[in-house]
Amino acid sequence: MIRRKLLNWLSSINLRQPVVLGVLTTFVGNGCMLGPDYLPPPVTVEDSWIYQNSKSLDSLKAVNPYWWQSAFADPILDDLVAQAIENNLELRSAALRALQAQQLLAIAVGNQYPQIQQIEGLVDRSKYVRSGITGNLQTEYYLNFNLTWELDMWGQLRRLVNSAAADFEASMAEYDGLLVSIIAQVAQTYINIRTIKRRLEVARENIRIQQEGLRIAEVKFHAGEVSALDAEQAQTLLSNTEATVPGLEIALQQFKNTLSILLGMPPHSLNDILSVSPTVPHVPSIIAIGMPQDLLRQRPDIRQAERLLAAQGELIGVARAELYPNFSIGGLIGAIDIRGGQLNGRSDAWDLFVDFEWNVFNYGRLRNNVRLQDATFQQLVSDYQQVVLQAQVDVENAIVAYLKSQEQQYFYNIAAMASEEAVNLSLTQYIDGQIQYNTVLTTMVSNFAQQDILVVAQGAVAANLVQVYLSLGGGWQIVDGLTPLELLPEETIEDMLRRTHYWDKLLD
Repeated sequence: MIRRKLLNWLSSINLRQPVVLGVLTTFVGNGCMLGPDYLPPPVTVEDSWIYQNSKSLDSLKAVNPYWWQSAFADPILDDLVAQAIENNLELRSAALRALQAQQLLAIAVGNQYPQIQQIEGLVDRSKYVRSGITGNLQTEYYLNFNLTWELDMWGQLRRLVNSAAADFEASMAEYDGLLVSIIAQVAQTYINIRTIKRRLEVARENIRIQQEGLRIAEVKFHAGEVSALDAEQAQTLLSNTEATVPGLEIALQQFKNTLSILLGMPPHSLNDILSVSPTVPHVPSIIAIGMPQDLLRQRPDIRQAERLLAAQGELIGVARAELYPNFSIGGLIGAIDIRGGQLNGRSDAWDLFVDFEWNVFNYGRLRNNVRLQDATFQQLVSDYQQVVLQAQVDVENAIVAYLKSQEQQYFYNIAAMASEEAVNLSLTQYIDGQIQYNTVLTTMVSNFAQQDILVVAQGAVAANLVQVYLSLGGGWQIVDGLTPLELLPEETIEDMLRRTHYWDKLLD
């Protein structure tokens, strides 16, 4: 009934007049926007790092996006990172999620325009029988075009566009965060592999030393200078040291398998790639870390949390718009042709209408939905502030671990040199009969432990440096400005094109 009255009212005015059309255009395009409008919430960021005055840190210089190149200058690591960016399946999945979010944004933009634009057609042949009398065969042809446009009176559709845009930006930030994590995992796994290889070399060097100790003990035993106890003790130590080699080889292969997953390839493919010397990567004397304020734009997880917050903020306005009536305008134009019946002939048809819907009796559901969206927004505010706070803690933890592990390495290096000299002295004194073999055993056990601890400490320094760059969020800038499709490898795009040609427009 309401629609019929509106149609009668609309038919009483001359819609051909440009003035009326201008009013309708203004009416459609300039509706109000129910709020609230989103503003980023305040966050607390420290003014400086705790160890900012360290000689190893440069807080005035920004983080190099290619930090692994400047930090380690290792061509093999550079190639591994490039392969991971190209082939990592988690990264590819994140790019596809970003592509989905991009298409949802395009759909939201399209929903601002006439939602129904249809061409309808009908061909109907019929014959009716009434009171035993058979009527004529009637053929009806019908063709029309109809359009319906929901007006964005309260900004609901525009806010949905804003929300979808923020969701898309959040998905891109998610990709950036995963990229930073993958690069760091590749670097840390590569460092672990080289560290394990060096530990294997240290173990074999100590096996050689202990074999020499066993040989000396056996010579002295056969010469009658000592009992068989010395040789047995030497054999025990040697066998225990030899037993550490398989354990290290297990860890080495497991790290290789982990790296293969990061590179998106089978494990056996890494054998040729990782034929590197067993040395632990060195770190630069000074590293650039920037200022704490840089985290807000640099850490992808902070940007993602803020964009998700912005997307939710727009949904509050969408929920408020549901409290008010929805207006639609539309119409149709077409023709109908009937042949063989009583209404034989052709005629044109048209219709114009204004429609509105208003959920008046909703038992509080709509207002509760507004409260729900607002409470969700407030929760995301807390989540965002927590992410910012945690990011600062991550950086501080990484910095202190990096600096203090360098101090540990310095002392372990002194201890390792002293233990190595102690082994040489004890063997010489044992040969001369000045000391018992227990002293030699003690120095050999200590030497193996100190040499191994030193290598672990060297690896920890390099791994902690990677953790510093990971906590700073460096590395995603290398793909900044690329679209989701540009983040995908060629073979993936070709697979998608084989299924549907609708990607052509985005690829142009």
